[in-house]
Amino acid sequence: MKILDYILDFLYLLNEMSPYLLLGFLFAGLMHVYIPKKIYSQQLSKNNFRSVFLSAIFGIPLPLCSCGVIPTAMSLRKEGASKGATISFLTATPQTGVDSILATYAILGLPFAIIRPFIALFTALLGGNVINKIENKIAINKTKLKENINSNDECSCGSCSDDSCSSDSCSCESSSHTSQGGKLIQAFKYGYVHMLQDIGKWLMIGIIISGIITILVPDNFFNLYSDAPILNYFVILLFSIPMYLCSTGSIPIAAALMLKGLSPGAALVLLMAGPATNAASLIVVNKVLGKKETLVYLFVIILSAFGFAYIIDNFLPHNWFNVASGLLECHDSTILLSWNSLFSLIFLILLSNAFIQKKMKKNKDRELEQELDSTTYQLEGMHCNHCKNSVETNVLKVKGVSEAEVNLDLQHLIIKGKHEEKDIRETIESLGFNFKNRI
Repeated sequence: MKILDYILDFLYLLNEMSPYLLLGFLFAGLMHVYIPKKIYSQQLSKNNFRSVFLSAIFGIPLPLCSCGVIPTAMSLRKEGASKGATISFLTATPQTGVDSILATYAILGLPFAIIRPFIALFTALLGGNVINKIENKIAINKTKLKENINSNDECSCGSCSDDSCSSDSCSCESSSHTSQGGKLIQAFKYGYVHMLQDIGKWLMIGIIISGIITILVPDNFFNLYSDAPILNYFVILLFSIPMYLCSTGSIPIAAALMLKGLSPGAALVLLMAGPATNAASLIVVNKVLGKKETLVYLFVIILSAFGFAYIIDNFLPHNWFNVASGLLECHDSTILLSWNSLFSLIFLILLSNAFIQKKMKKNKDRELEQELDSTTYQLEGMHCNHCKNSVETNVLKVKGVSEAEVNLDLQHLIIKGKHEEKDIRETIESLGFNFKNRI
């Protein structure tokens, strides 16, 4: 009987999420194709509130997973975004995304769907502005030091301003010359192939884990600790930080835990800390931005998660966050005949197609590696197509490189053309990835 309950729970979650996921992936593709990338870096260069705010607003709807956001943020930083704007982007983006917001509405209800992006915005603004204050204080101290020693450095005139990244030397989007039909094809391919390759596996793992929790964890398990909510928050935090949880894949896990008595506030800690504070993100942030910035990043996320969790548990109506009424009524064979089953079937077909294409690409990469005129390097830290595209795009800018291909499964970078290894190393490390050795 428990196996049947598990299957029905799985199908119910999939049916509820599928139409919103399909819509979210479509929005993701349209945003990727139609929003020029230069807009982001041009608006985020100053150490002020505006750059932090715009960075958060840009990041909240972007459907980037917690690994995909890393190279994107590092590229923004490389193109001139301030540290505060970079931290704001890193904080807001992995917690939300159009796909995640729509899936949150489907499973956890409208209040949670509204609160998640609001909290992501607040946390991003807090973290980014704290970093800006630190950076401005450092800049003031440096200016005073220069005045004291009457420095006449050429760069002190401001000719090397952050606005330099907006010059004509920046790379232009080739898609600007693509027809509208071609852009739509690109949008569908990005949303329903690349995005599904990135988070499809983690999404399905999240739904599977939620079913396992439903079976193995006793009902009202977390009610035993209801008199110690802060303890619940810490337990969920320790569970979340080392794990890789995408913002969408964490939703069914949070819903399953809430059915076992976990408070809505503690579920919020999972939804915030899981996607934003995994070990890989912290390592890269520390490497690229610095230890001080990493500590601020982690502290602000934990502080905001605990603060808003406490507010939700103690000051907001509990019926706003009641997922039990929906999920517990799903044990009915009619869910197999619902209209949403059609969306689930479409979603599974698209997911299968994405993984088949990934497998075909993997075989093609292996063939490329066997070519005599190519050079292969072992990298580390790439997890999704955003990582892959970021590496390939930047390596192609290295002098002498004619072709660049990344094999995500093997963590290999295959390059054609005469080049200097040190240039490749510098490019890879500037993006936050590890360059290990030549194979």
